Amino acid sequence: MASDDIVDHSIFDQLLEMDEDDEERSFSRDIVLNYFEQAETTFASMDNSLGAKDLPSLSRLGHFLKGSSAALGLTKVKASCEKIQHYGNLKDEHGSGSISEDEALKRIGALLAQTKEEYREAEDYLKKFYASA
Repeated sequence: MASDDIVDHSIFDQLLEMDEDDEERSFSRDIVLNYFEQAETTFASMDNSLGAKDLPSLSRLGHFLKGSSAALGLTKVKASCEKIQHYGNLKDEHGSGSISEDEALKRIGALLAQTKEEYREAEDYLKKFYASA
């Protein structure tokens, strides 16, 4: 899989520019490691919210993870989280048309598994990037 499918380098490179030491990349590395922790916690909360059929919480969590994913340029994760945010608000994937609560829960259930896979791809890519830095 091409890295461009996982990471938008125009965004990620802006983060890398903030590193004072190109060898260590400690500033961006810390941000990425913090993102991994946040994402894992957020996914656990999403699983709990899905089990509780708590759509407002799912929307909020989707919005939160969308923002932090966007900041790193993780395009697939960002897009999927935006859809979760919309579904949690009983909207279609574009945030316009209305859907039922049952439909929203069904869509989020399927999308959450996909989002976790997209996150794993991004996590693997970023871990390899920092291992070689």
